[in-house]
Amino acid sequence: MTDRTTEISAYWNAAAATFDDEPDHGLRADRTRAAWAARLESWLPTGAADGLDVLDVGCGTGSLSLLLAGAGHRVTGVDLAPRMVEQARTKLRDAGLTGRFLVGDAAQPPTGAERFDVLLSRHLVWTLPDPEAALTEWVGRLRPGGRLVLVEGRWREAGQSGIPYVAGAESLPWNGGITADDLAAAVRPLVSALRIEPLSGESELWGGTVDDERYALVAEV
Repeated sequence: MTDRTTEISAYWNAAAATFDDEPDHGLRADRTRAAWAARLESWLPTGAADGLDVLDVGCGTGSLSLLLAGAGHRVTGVDLAPRMVEQARTKLRDAGLTGRFLVGDAAQPPTGAERFDVLLSRHLVWTLPDPEAALTEWVGRLRPGGRLVLVEGRWREAGQSGIPYVAGAESLPWNGGITADDLAAAVRPLVSALRIEPLSGESELWGGTVDDERYALVAEV
């Protein structure tokens, strides 16, 4: 890994121990977990009786992967932080579910030539040094008719619990997040159709009221 990648991995490794304390990370409350499960179901393609192949990039501790696996889908999660990946593996194993979790760069998932029905990313693009290249890479990992699901926003602060992100973060193209309009402009040339769903007012997703911009971008390839 490069020095910067090592620094980023160390940051998220350090965050892993308390990451799930945030209501929308750990999904420990029944109401929050149910809200995310319903949203995920609404964003995924329908008609696959035997489940979908889903790539969860920047999967963190695997809370969304857990919901997807519980709904009968085949999940592959990728995260740069080994401790996050280990927690994701444990989370699914303890629930009696199966999933594959890989340590690697979410911008270039280490899944070879595999193609997926869905690529899911939540709260990730602000961390990427070249987010537009990552978007192109992600679309290329989808099968024809596949779906790209990006849960994003424009944050009040970048980092975990107010802890500053890695040195040089201010130079990241989308540091602090990206507005729905700007992300749609970046994604639109890569896909056949997209829609934006505002999520700021959905307090059950976040465990309380939020006052920044949050949304889902759902695109078809």
